[in-house]
Formats: sequence, C-alpha cells, structure tokens
Amino acid sequence: MAYTDIDKPSDYFNTVLYTGTGSELAITGVGFQPDWTWIKRRDAVAHGGMFDNVRGATKLLSSSQTDAEQTIAQSLKSFDSDGFTLGTGTNGYVNTSGSTTVAWNWLASNTTASNTVGDINSTVSVNTTSGFSIVSYTGNGSSGSTVGHGLGVAPKMTIIKQRNSSNGWNVWHYGNNNGDPDSFGELNSTSAWYQNQGADGTYTTQPTSSLLTLTAYGQVNGSGNTYIAYCFAEKKGFSKFGSYTGNGSTDGTFVYTGFKPAFVMVKSYTNGGRNWTIIDNKRNTFNPETEWLYANVSDATFDASLYPADFVSNGFKNRGVGSYFNASGENYIFMAFAESPFTTSTAIPTTARWLCSYSLT
Repeated sequence: MAYTDIDKPSDYFNTVLYTGTGSELAITGVGFQPDWTWIKRRDAVAHGGMFDNVRGATKLLSSSQTDAEQTIAQSLKSFDSDGFTLGTGTNGYVNTSGSTTVAWNWLASNTTASNTVGDINSTVSVNTTSGFSIVSYTGNGSSGSTVGHGLGVAPKMTIIKQRNSSNGWNVWHYGNNNGDPDSFGELNSTSAWYQNQGADGTYTTQPTSSLLTLTAYGQVNGSGNTYIAYCFAEKKGFSKFGSYTGNGSTDGTFVYTGFKPAFVMVKSYTNGGRNWTIIDNKRNTFNPETEWLYANVSDATFDASLYPADFVSNGFKNRGVGSYFNASGENYIFMAFAESPFTTSTAIPTTARWLCSYSLT
C-alpha cells in the first residue's frame, strides 16, 4: 500500500509571501504556474482577491464580499510559469505599495476543456493527481440538474460562487453530518451551517465521481446565471477535508491529517459568529501557529498568541481554548493541504517542525 499519492506537495500547492510595490510586480517562487491564486493582505484591512485560469486573469472575486465578479486590469494580470504578475496598485486587493501580502496557490492543469458529462455543459481545469478541479457553468434553474467536475472521484468539498450578480459563497463539506447534500455554509459569513435546506440546499444528492447534482437554489443554479466551482477530492498524504470536536482545553484536540500541514482553514459549523480562520507554514515557519487571517472579512492579521496551534508531522494540535479552533463541544470542519506526507512513497518519514517557546500568560 502506498504511503502517499504525492511525495512533493509543493508541486501542487504552495504559499508565497511578498511586499507590494504599487508598480507592476512579478511574483515568483511558487514552483509552478498556478491555476487558482488567493491573495490576502496581512498588515491592513483589505478584501482578498481570488483569481483562476478558467475565468481568466484580471477577473476578481473576493471571499469576504458577495459582489459579482469584477474585471480589474491592474490586478492579477497573468499566470506565469513560476507564479503570477500583478499590475499597478490602483486597487487595494493585491499590490498596495509597502503592503505585506500572502498568496495561496493551487495547480490544476494549466489548460481548460469542455466537460459534457452532465445535463449542464461545463468548462474545467482538472488535476486528478492532486484532486482539484475548477468548474465554470451556466445554471438552468432546474433542480436535479448535473454538472461534470472531472475529478474521477467524488469531491469532499466544493466552493461555488455566482459570478454575474451578488450572492453568497456556497460551501458544501463532507465533514458536516457525513455530507448532507442539502446543507451548506457560506465562505463570506460567520453563520453556522444551514442544515437540511431541501430545495434551498446545495445538492439533491451527494456529489459522485463525475457529477455535481444541483438544486435550483440561486447560489448554485439560478437560470441563466454564471458560476465558478472549486472542487476538492481527498488525496492521501496531500489533502484532507474532515471534522473534529473542540475540547476547550489548552491540551486541545489533535486533528489527524496524515501529513505535516502547509495550510489549514477551519470553521465551526455548529455555532454562528465564528470566522473562517486560515493558518499556513509560511507566515509562521515554526510552531506555534499564531498568525490568523480570516476568509470572510477584510481584517488584517490577528495575533493569536493566546490561542496557538502546532503543525505536527501527521496533523495539527490545538494548544489553546479559542472559539475559532477549540471551543468545548463545538464541531468544526477543516480543509488542509500538506507541506510533506507523514511518510513518502519510499518510506522516508517527514521531519518534525521547529518549536518556538511561548507562554499563555
């Protein structure tokens, strides 16, 4: 049995940090040409920007806004062989002069193709090795309609956004009650999960190895509306999409992933008022993870020194009692990508992460 599907996760997901200049700026060091880049300023209040190769460069969506897609010529201008190029910083999303910024990057296929498997034709960019696809489609307003996602295995998480008008970011996650198809969260909101929504849910049945079966709900399938979907399948040693229950202790819940994480996003699905919280291995290069950014608001970095978490060789360990990661009895979903598998395909174990001493007092 293979220990992992991917020995070098940074070939498929990587985080880079940069400082904006306000002038055209080439960002390198990603290690591949990204197909989805998610940018967030760290040092000041600013909405983040999402760009992908299916919609095309300069096409911006923000996870902290419900706004329709914007075309901003001087935003992310191109996807390049080792990163991307930013335009002049006339907007605050990606390249304000002097701004410290993070960019999370995923590889799909660097190409697009037509997918005609479902009732609704889609345009996709797919990487079956890493379990990631980007899917563009136009809704037909008919419940039970299907869209092909191209992964070849059933996704464990999808993020869908209407492009042509204001609407919420619809998130379906298998970690919520074993993947109730008609339940969802909103990436732009602190709300708890919307459970058992029926006709106003995401899907009529769980996603299959080839298809998303949509309701007629406006967030996912309004007639004539255009949508983008980011679809994620679980890959051993590279990605994990699960759930856990907080214990409200400084000896907090350990969450198994099967790899040393590079990126973790967590959201309570049982309690409203909780942000979508992101930690990664580049903003904190050693334990504990104390720099939080939120997907759903424009806030700058939050100093989480009182609510730390550690990235360990096979998961992450909560070390605090903060409500966003580890409230007693609260249920959380998570999305995680690897820095390195716990053990490579040739049985080489990952190394431990450095620990910086800290105090909770």
